[in-house]
Amino acid sequence: MDKAVNLVEKEIENIRSKMLLMGGMVVEMIKNSLDGLIKVDDKLLESTFQLEKRVNAAEVEVDDLCNKFLALRAPTASDLRFVLSSLRMIRDLERIGDEAEKMARMAQFFHAHVVSESPKPDLSRMVVDVISMLRRVLDAYARDDDSELKKVIADDLIVDDKFRKILQDMLLRSVNGKQSVASCLDLIFFAKAIERIGDHAKNMSESVIFMVKGKDLRHTDPLQ
Repeated sequence: MDKAVNLVEKEIENIRSKMLLMGGMVVEMIKNSLDGLIKVDDKLLESTFQLEKRVNAAEVEVDDLCNKFLALRAPTASDLRFVLSSLRMIRDLERIGDEAEKMARMAQFFHAHVVSESPKPDLSRMVVDVISMLRRVLDAYARDDDSELKKVIADDLIVDDKFRKILQDMLLRSVNGKQSVASCLDLIFFAKAIERIGDHAKNMSESVIFMVKGKDLRHTDPLQ
C-alpha cells in the first residue's frame, strides 16, 4: 500500500515539476519579447520562437502524463482536482506562449517599420505586472496555497486598465500624425498580447483555487 501511495505522489510531483518548468519557459518568452522590442535584438526575438516549440512539446508531454494518471490511478478528491487543474493550466500556459510569440512577431514588424522610435514605457510596466501574476500563480501551484491568488485576479483589472491607456495613446499618436499608423498598430497588438497573458494568468489562478479549495470560480465574480 505504501509503495502505491509513494508511486502516486511521485507521479503527481513529476507532473507538477514539468508544469513549473513550462511556466518558467513562458516567463522567459515574455521577457525576451519585450527586451527584443526595446533593444532591437533579433536574437532575443528568435529565442522566443524557439522556446515556443519547447512549450508546445511540454504541453503534449504534461497532457499525456495527466491522462495516463487519470486512466491508471483513478484519482479522487484532492488528487483528482490536482490533475484536472493541471490539465486546465497547461492550456493557459500554451496560449501564453502563443501570445509571447505574437509579441515577438509584432516587435519584428515594428522594427521593420520604424527602428528609431521607442515603445512607450507602459509596455514594460504591463510586462512586469503579468510576469508577477504568473510567478505568484506558479508559486501557489507549487505550494498548494491559494492565499495570494485573489490579489492576482485583482491585478488583471490593473493590466486591463493599462492596456486601455496604451490603446488611447497610440490611437491619438496615429491620428495626430506623431507616429505612423503601422508602428502604432504593432505596439497596440503587442500590448493586446500582454493583456491576454494577464487574462490567462487570471484563469490559472482560478484553476489553482479549484485545486486547493474545490471551489469553481469560472463564470462568477471571483473577487466577491
